[in-house]
Amino acid sequence: MTDRAAAAQYNDVARAQATAEAAETPASEAFDRMYREEFPYVWRSLRRLGGRPADLEDLAHDVFVVVHKRLADYDESRPLRAWLFGIAFRVASDYRRRARFRAEVATGDVEATSQAPRADDQLAAEQDRALVIEALAALDLDRRAVFVLHDIDGVAAPAIADALAIPVNTVYSRLRIARERFAAAVRRLRARRGER
Repeated sequence: MTDRAAAAQYNDVARAQATAEAAETPASEAFDRMYREEFPYVWRSLRRLGGRPADLEDLAHDVFVVVHKRLADYDESRPLRAWLFGIAFRVASDYRRRARFRAEVATGDVEATSQAPRADDQLAAEQDRALVIEALAALDLDRRAVFVLHDIDGVAAPAIADALAIPVNTVYSRLRIARERFAAAVRRLRARRGER
């Protein structure tokens, strides 16, 4: 066995032992519960922040790696989803800065749909989701984050300010501009599609 192989085997064993020990701690149980309960929210948030469908799994994984590292720093008096969104925002921001990122137009439904909707209702809902995703893509990431947190997720402005580490007045300013630009993008997209 070479030195490199032995070192790799040692690292694998040490990692397995550390994982087994971590699995027995209450913090690990809290993380596992949070992961199961909040993964869909993180996934949707990353999608709304412009993550490509092909990259969402990796981005969500990156968010929960950060969450795991910072779980001890979480202030339970703050809303959990705002904290998670702040982390997702930073991960999405880093993702957008990467050279390999390319803007894509959303063409498919990423979120699960009900088993029983009528076909025309399902088509209309899919078109509406695509319209929202495309209109959100017209917003810069800073305004998009505030818009998604406030108008879609229902988070209060002070919690958004804490999550994104910005002043409350900046939240309101970004929200006002984001609403105007989102509405303009929806009007433009509907006109292009021949809708009212």
